Amino acid sequence: MDPPVVMGVLNVTPDSFSDGGLYAKSELAIQRALQMLDEGADLIDVGGESTRPATFRDESPLDPAEEIARIAPVIRGLIAVRPGTCISVDTYKANVAHAALGAGATVLNDISGLGYDPRMAELAATAGAPIILMHMPGTPRHLPESPQYGDIALDICEYFRERVGMALESGVHHDQIVLDPGIGFGKDLHQNLEIIKRLPELKALGYPVLSGPSRKSFLGKLLDGAPPDDRLEGTAAAVSLSIAGGADIVRVHDVKFMARLARVCDAIVRA
Repeated sequence: MDPPVVMGVLNVTPDSFSDGGLYAKSELAIQRALQMLDEGADLIDVGGESTRPATFRDESPLDPAEEIARIAPVIRGLIAVRPGTCISVDTYKANVAHAALGAGATVLNDISGLGYDPRMAELAATAGAPIILMHMPGTPRHLPESPQYGDIALDICEYFRERVGMALESGVHHDQIVLDPGIGFGKDLHQNLEIIKRLPELKALGYPVLSGPSRKSFLGKLLDGAPPDDRLEGTAAAVSLSIAGGADIVRVHDVKFMARLARVCDAIVRA
């Protein structure tokens, strides 16, 4: 059993829900990535397109050329300054992912779980890159506003059996696959809470699990409408319980705080 991997979120977009485009310029993004690495991040997740559920479904997909123009200089620049850095690319488009791998990324993070571009599986297989498959009920721009599930944990597990099967059929190796239940994507407040509570059921599928509750809107609802940058305590609680439930990777914005928290949670879990 390995300690949980701390994934630092790096949004190089002008309209991120959590940081308002603070790192849209490559130089600033690279500085932020270096800061997160120094604070304890094991993996930097670079994303060039905002996927805020409130507006994402109503907008056209970002042009792949623009998305590549945002992320590739950051990935190349970070590798040049800090060789060996583990970088994932947060995209659901295979051509963007291919460019990111060429720039130095080593992990694919597909929020559509192969639902948007099946070529992502072929790319992962050819490159031998780990691929994170996220659950969402629909496609990136067709999320239901009032999601309905029978039993949410069982429904997500069934979804992953299908998507993992697609990946394996494309040549992706079992050891390359990571599962992300998609906290905040097509789930309401109580569904998000239940996912965290029932992470052990997802772990039982036999793959590493990523949990990404950081600063999500369901925490704001629990904290009297707190904005994204004032959800630290809520994120800490959700990350702690995710680790207790078996999460192998935690995706976070506040890296220094969460890396220290993860170290203590892991020690308790192992005790």
